[in-house]
Amino acid sequence: MLKRVFDFVASGVGLVLASPVLLPVMFLVWRQDGHSPFYVAMRVGKNDRPFKMVKLRSMVINADKSGVDSTGANDNRITAVGQFIRRYKLDELTQLWNVFKGDMSLVGPRPNVKRETDLYTPVERKLLSVKPGITDISSIVFSDEGDILKDQSDPDIAYNQLIRPGKSMLGLLYIENRSLWLDIKLCFLTVIAVLSREKALAGLQGILQAINAPADVLLLARRKQALVPRPPPGGDRIVTSRDGNPFA
Repeated sequence: MLKRVFDFVASGVGLVLASPVLLPVMFLVWRQDGHSPFYVAMRVGKNDRPFKMVKLRSMVINADKSGVDSTGANDNRITAVGQFIRRYKLDELTQLWNVFKGDMSLVGPRPNVKRETDLYTPVERKLLSVKPGITDISSIVFSDEGDILKDQSDPDIAYNQLIRPGKSMLGLLYIENRSLWLDIKLCFLTVIAVLSREKALAGLQGILQAINAPADVLLLARRKQALVPRPPPGGDRIVTSRDGNPFA
């Protein structure tokens, strides 16, 4: 209950404070092609329930029709205004509306499309036991997701091999240790990450050490080593496709 009160109040205040930034950018998105500045995307929420997530549109109209769910920093579907939106994570701010409504929480595992949640291992299914969030531990560790997927021949497979294993592991770690105080600290570090990713990662180390995170998690969260393909939590093979047999 306390988490919901925090989410409700903080998201309402956040929407008001963000409006001087969001409104001009919304106008610019509309001005570039005459279409809605919002992108309403279906995502999977708590208990596997779908919901409509509101994002500030950073791509061309009908970009989702390409069938590609993961986005590299050099994706040609991203508009000129969209590059600015993504650089400063402005597309995440509109999700405060989803938090205000109760679809999401400020902090929680990032929501995914159904094509991705259908690939979850039994261990990863626990990620759907709580409300998804705008940010969490993995949002800070993988705040450079677009750069990781840049120049990948198949961004969706690269996401599943390079990002999903660590992202799911960190999401599960958050669920095991979640608290209002942890949420507040992660919200603060998320803001810091926009200004300085290095400082945010350094601050995250202290949080992870305080919750006795395993050594491999601490190493991953430093992001000093190149990411390599790994199986997702609960899996014993690396994902190679997103069809009925993802390990084929």
